[in-house]
Amino acid sequence: MSSVKLNEEEKRLLHNAWHHFLTITHHKLVVMDGCFKVGLFKQGLLHDLSKYSWEEFKTGVKYYQGTRSPNAAEKEEKGYSSAWLHHKGRNKHHFEYWTDVSTAEDHWKIVGVKMPVNYLAEMVMDRISASRVYNPGTYTDQAPLAYYMKSKDRLWFIHKDTKRELEGFLRMLAEKGEDRTLAYIRK
Repeated sequence: MSSVKLNEEEKRLLHNAWHHFLTITHHKLVVMDGCFKVGLFKQGLLHDLSKYSWEEFKTGVKYYQGTRSPNAAEKEEKGYSSAWLHHKGRNKHHFEYWTDVSTAEDHWKIVGVKMPVNYLAEMVMDRISASRVYNPGTYTDQAPLAYYMKSKDRLWFIHKDTKRELEGFLRMLAEKGEDRTLAYIRK
């Protein structure tokens, strides 16, 4: 039996593929657990399935780092992330999905559309999971709010009600903890 010899780049890509798979699967399972706790069973099961599509997964293989989303590294290199563009257009738990062109004024502009509460709840679970997965040793219930606050002022295209509700849930998480926040969301 002959053995296959891999060069260093092939070994790196194989390593990245495996570890990216583990990372996105861990993330998905944490979101699923949170969604189940608030009664979003179907959304928990279907959360982020597009990350396993080749269009998104190949970016994870190429740019995997383990400490942040590979999409961020792709954006730094290219100025955009094809994986993110694919992802946000298929996953309703991202507020970027909920944008449209408004013709309400003299000129057209992109505006945020209010997110349905079930997708807002899934977005909260997504943010909790991302903070946990990318900061496994240092996660606290304050981490999702801290991450949100870094970009809050640049989020001009999120609907004002969605922004207020998201920040409210993240503040509740930071101040009252996960159990009370998820119980509140479930009601």
